[in-house]
Amino acid sequence: MADLKDFAEQLVNLTVKEVNELATILKDEYGIEPAAAAVAVAGPAGGGEAEEAQTEFDVILKAAGGSKLAVVKLVKELTGLGLKEAKGLVDDAPSAIKEGVSKDEAEALKTSLEEAGAEVELK
Repeated sequence: MADLKDFAEQLVNLTVKEVNELATILKDEYGIEPAAAAVAVAGPAGGGEAEEAQTEFDVILKAAGGSKLAVVKLVKELTGLGLKEAKGLVDDAPSAIKEGVSKDEAEALKTSLEEAGAEVELK
């Protein structure tokens, strides 16, 4: 049981780059493809309920900024998309880079993209 807890802790503490590498290994070596990103579903249309804390975030690229090439390369690396698809996302900004991710992953993505010169928003 302790081994499983250690394993779970290691998974939770992976960086975005390590998660992408893990997804690639699972796909290439074991034939396991990650599921498509979950789309956030609107809650019930009742006005009186207290709103729950947000647990899933969308990372939206608002603008590439002055260093477009660096942003395209980073989007390619972070999403696992091909160069053409990554360039398309950047060119079509504002566009969703990742949807339905945890707060920690969303913040890490935002920080990485902002360091590359992009303008990013979390929703």
